[in-house]
Amino acid sequence: MHILEELRIRGFIKDVTDEDGLRARMDQGPITFYCGFDPTNRSLTAGNLVAIMLQAFLQRAGHRPLVILGGGTSLIGDPSGKQSTRKVLTPEQIRSNLESQRPQFGRFLELRELGSEAGHAGELIDNASWLGELNYISFLRDVACHFSVNEMLTAETYARRLRDQQHLSFVEFNYRLVQAYDFLHLHREWDCELQVGGSDQWGNCVAGTELIRKTTGARAWVLTAPLLTTAAGTKMGKTEKGAVWLDAEQTSTFDYFQYWMNCDDRDVTRFLRMFTFLSLAEIAALDGLEDLDVYRAKAILAWHATALCHGEDAADSALATSMLLFDLERLFRWEQVVPVGRVPVAADIPQAEIPRAQLESGLPLFKLFVESGLAGSGKQAKNLAAQGGAYVNGEARRDPFAVVGLGDLREDQTLLLRAGKKKYCLVRCS
Repeated sequence: MHILEELRIRGFIKDVTDEDGLRARMDQGPITFYCGFDPTNRSLTAGNLVAIMLQAFLQRAGHRPLVILGGGTSLIGDPSGKQSTRKVLTPEQIRSNLESQRPQFGRFLELRELGSEAGHAGELIDNASWLGELNYISFLRDVACHFSVNEMLTAETYARRLRDQQHLSFVEFNYRLVQAYDFLHLHREWDCELQVGGSDQWGNCVAGTELIRKTTGARAWVLTAPLLTTAAGTKMGKTEKGAVWLDAEQTSTFDYFQYWMNCDDRDVTRFLRMFTFLSLAEIAALDGLEDLDVYRAKAILAWHATALCHGEDAADSALATSMLLFDLERLFRWEQVVPVGRVPVAADIPQAEIPRAQLESGLPLFKLFVESGLAGSGKQAKNLAAQGGAYVNGEARRDPFAVVGLGDLREDQTLLLRAGKKKYCLVRCS
């Protein structure tokens, strides 16, 4: 199957310039392509994964990625899709964010080690290395002269600002020129022929192909992916709590796993195609699962997505913890989710032991939470219950004096306690 056909099936293609021409060029041999990321935060988000995975699939097909970190363009601020002027970061903030993001790309892409042969391995490049050296007069004479202000003002990004009488700075107006120049520079220095990105970048990307054509006479292509929203209509990589980060310090590996595990049933197959390297045949076998069976497909999605971002061991731990916390063993077995050969691991949550005799006679809720370590004192445990923050096996218990006994044990003879939203303890009888 041609890579363009696979990308279309997987949902990565919205628009392509001269698809037949691009297909013919790819048939001749590997192509060098690029995608740009402005480091506006210290971490990438799950929303960036569409562009990252698009690059990963192209690289797995033998093509060479250039990951452009926008140390230069971030000093301007991309106005695309923004109704008001974006806050411009300081050079120090940009450098800090850029260094934090660098290692995240290496989890998804094969990147060249310093001094090694390039081959189809990718490159991480900061566009400040050439944009910072630009001479303004030369840029106006050699680059800006190829752009029509009349035409640029028809672009939706600029037209909306003018229509809504919102401020549009001259700096932002120059962003398209600078991004187009990136493409021209990469074409000259790295033989880059294709730019990929989100569909909101279409105009900026096409401007780059036109600049290449006008200045060199060469052909170049653009491929953009759709701006992804969930079946519920929310932006990809967003939750009620905020962004889902690829940095484990900002979004824990467990919470990252749960983001995929909790996706809408209608999104499972689509996300499997886009955010895992499972074959289309393997995904087709999971398509159409209904009712409780769909949880197995969600667990497979969550495991593979987490393994890509944080490693297989982290994915194992998150799966084991989820199976224990949410009693998922009644829905699927470990070996039905993970790749062949990966053995079960222990759940990563605190555990405690309570003498069985105590549960036989009944133990007040507040004492149970103190003995499990989830509350530091009886008073704290009573307040926790009164505020609705004490849970036994997923059920809120508001009466601190309510008795917990043997009848509350789960099938595996344990109690799962939770204090608030994130503190858990698995209680076993001794």
